[in-house]
Amino acid sequence: MQVLWLLILAVLVAQRGTTSVAEVFGNASTGLLEFSVGKFRYFELNRLFPKEAILHHISTNVTFLLFQIHSQYQNTTLSFSKTILPNTSGTGSDRGLVFILRPEQTVCTWHLETLEEKPVYNMAIPLSYSERDPVPGGCNLEFDLDIDPNIYLEYNFFEMRIKFAPANVGFARGVVPPPCDTEEGQDFRWRLQYDVYQYFLPENDLTEDALLQHLQRMAQVPQVRANAVKVVTLTANDKTEVSFSSLLGQGVIYNVIVWDPFFNTYAAYVPVHTYACSFEAVEGSCASLGNLKVFRDDGVFWMTFSCIAILIPVVFMGCLRILNILTCGIIGSYSVVLAIGSYVFTSLSSITVNVLRRALDANFNKAFTSVPFQTNDFVVLAIWGMLAVSGITLQIRRERGQPFFPPHPYKLWKQERERRVTNILDPSHHILPLRNRLWDQFTRIREFFQKPQPAGERTPLLL
Repeated sequence: MQVLWLLILAVLVAQRGTTSVAEVFGNASTGLLEFSVGKFRYFELNRLFPKEAILHHISTNVTFLLFQIHSQYQNTTLSFSKTILPNTSGTGSDRGLVFILRPEQTVCTWHLETLEEKPVYNMAIPLSYSERDPVPGGCNLEFDLDIDPNIYLEYNFFEMRIKFAPANVGFARGVVPPPCDTEEGQDFRWRLQYDVYQYFLPENDLTEDALLQHLQRMAQVPQVRANAVKVVTLTANDKTEVSFSSLLGQGVIYNVIVWDPFFNTYAAYVPVHTYACSFEAVEGSCASLGNLKVFRDDGVFWMTFSCIAILIPVVFMGCLRILNILTCGIIGSYSVVLAIGSYVFTSLSSITVNVLRRALDANFNKAFTSVPFQTNDFVVLAIWGMLAVSGITLQIRRERGQPFFPPHPYKLWKQERERRVTNILDPSHHILPLRNRLWDQFTRIREFFQKPQPAGERTPLLL
């Protein structure tokens, strides 16, 4: 009997443990997600099953909450209510809302949904701030939300541009927020400063898990200051807009930390990320250039490859000696890279290996050719560069003072023409120019049609 009770107890414990794990990671069948302040949570959103986020046991010294949600590229809508309105909701892959707490309020809720056809994998976190902390986006005059803590990002082939709404100074619960449109003064938002931070994701890593993991380092003030690089500091008089160079396929996370120098307090905006490319569109896609559909056509691929291969010799046609030295130095040292690639993995060997595969395998044009660039590649790249530079330098010093390579035919023809002009002993020097020769021929043809002059004396004899 005791053994039976022990078995029943073990089953109950196992079921309780399973339930707790499901609550931690979220469940698509439940419409309620419970959060804790400062704790990240992963969950999946479905178009047919919106969810409600709830936060219990909010401390009385908390003035406002910043709830933010992130996904890789699919859009999620975050709203204060079930009814989606422009001034109470935000839609995007990096969005957040500021909730100003009422006196004695200890529970807060948000509504989450998506209109995407496929389920969206999300990560969310609620952050709390006190009455002395500045309010991100508290003086918004440009965007839809009354308080907008979001960073808006635009990019093209050349640059990425971020802009955000100015912040406001902190205030207690139940107190009217300080005005934003007053004259400058240390008691208002004009004393605030903004630090813009930039954080690069690992190269060639476009995975969803990597992005969400690194976004955790850019959500809270201490982590942002410890992991990211501060690019610029803006004052309240500056335009809240910063531009960066666009890096196609390179993941970057941006965030802004607003600082109140009077209380020495900080608050972070909602981080935003970009790869300067699209995961869904064909044009401007995030697979590398060789993975574009247009290059899967063998005719286009080999035509492009041939044009690139011919371009370099054409550029150096006027200096064949330099072309030969560069070719020997670069291609000769690359053979060492191929030798290393036979024993240690390096993506640099794919430069030639993938071309050979494309030439030998008719179905290789359907394969994606993304390769990682890791520590081994940096070492091999350094060896390749060192060998190439040393080989080119050695050849240039060895060939110094030696006869040059035979000039190309045009230069030979030009030299021969100059020799004929200056050498009077050369029989060809006495040959008339082409223009004079043509005129002589024309004169002879004209004489052919003239009447022959009569021969003999025609003058009458004088007696």
